[in-house]
Amino acid sequence: MRDIVKKLRKYQIQIRKAINNQMQGDFHSVFKGSGLEFDDVRAYQYGDDSRTIDWNVTAKGHGTFVRTYKEEKEQIVFFLIDVSASQEIGNPGNQKIDIAREICGVLSLSAVQEQSQVGLICFSDIKEKYVKPGKGESHAFRFIADLMDLKPKSLRTDISKSILFALNLIKRKSVVIMISDFIDEGYEHNLRALASQHDLVVVHISDMRETQLPRLGIVPLLDKESKKTIWTNTSSSAFRGDLKEMFEGNQGKLEHFCRKYQANYINIFTDEDYVPKLIKLFRVRNKSRKIA
Repeated sequence: MRDIVKKLRKYQIQIRKAINNQMQGDFHSVFKGSGLEFDDVRAYQYGDDSRTIDWNVTAKGHGTFVRTYKEEKEQIVFFLIDVSASQEIGNPGNQKIDIAREICGVLSLSAVQEQSQVGLICFSDIKEKYVKPGKGESHAFRFIADLMDLKPKSLRTDISKSILFALNLIKRKSVVIMISDFIDEGYEHNLRALASQHDLVVVHISDMRETQLPRLGIVPLLDKESKKTIWTNTSSSAFRGDLKEMFEGNQGKLEHFCRKYQANYINIFTDEDYVPKLIKLFRVRNKSRKIA
């Protein structure tokens, strides 16, 4: 645990230094999200964001009205982490679950330094762990220790069910950082609801083995979630093409979804330095906050 904390501290300092140097000290706004709560309605004016139109009031026939908001003083950051067995792909100590834990640790430490509360939901096809939002570094370190020590009860994944749990649990508008490999189906409807109710950041974790298996001929492949072994010809061009198409299709669909519903998206591979991508994400979020 001591080595993990040392590594997280190093990344945290690296990220903060880069952000502060390039954003003139505006790092704090990264975790503010929209940071808004409903205040009142007023008549629509040219240039207003159409997403703020209150259709219920407008439908009464007295003109078009938009919702107005006031800034919340304190932001809540929720981490929604996939801990299912499909996350256990990659080199020992550098699997998808390891990278997910590190990113969660770095961002939670950064968030509490900006006076945000941080909460945690770990999921497979069930709720594996829930940590109530809290403030301060002591809370963040307990939070990180719980995540590192977690032994999931289930191997399977149910992203839709897990998002529904989060939707029912998180009542106040928050920054929700969801970290997963998103190897599942049928979760788009609930993910759209999550994006509409909260400030959603999607961190898509991948491993090159999922698309670039070595050509070993016919070999047994173990599905970690179902525990079933499937004999597959890894040298087959058709198999390799289908595997690549499935992976790229999933990534493209998720990225398009996030653009459409105003969620932030980054894809991180287990063998790359994820800090530059996090810095780029913060730049995008900071720019969008200024525009808003």
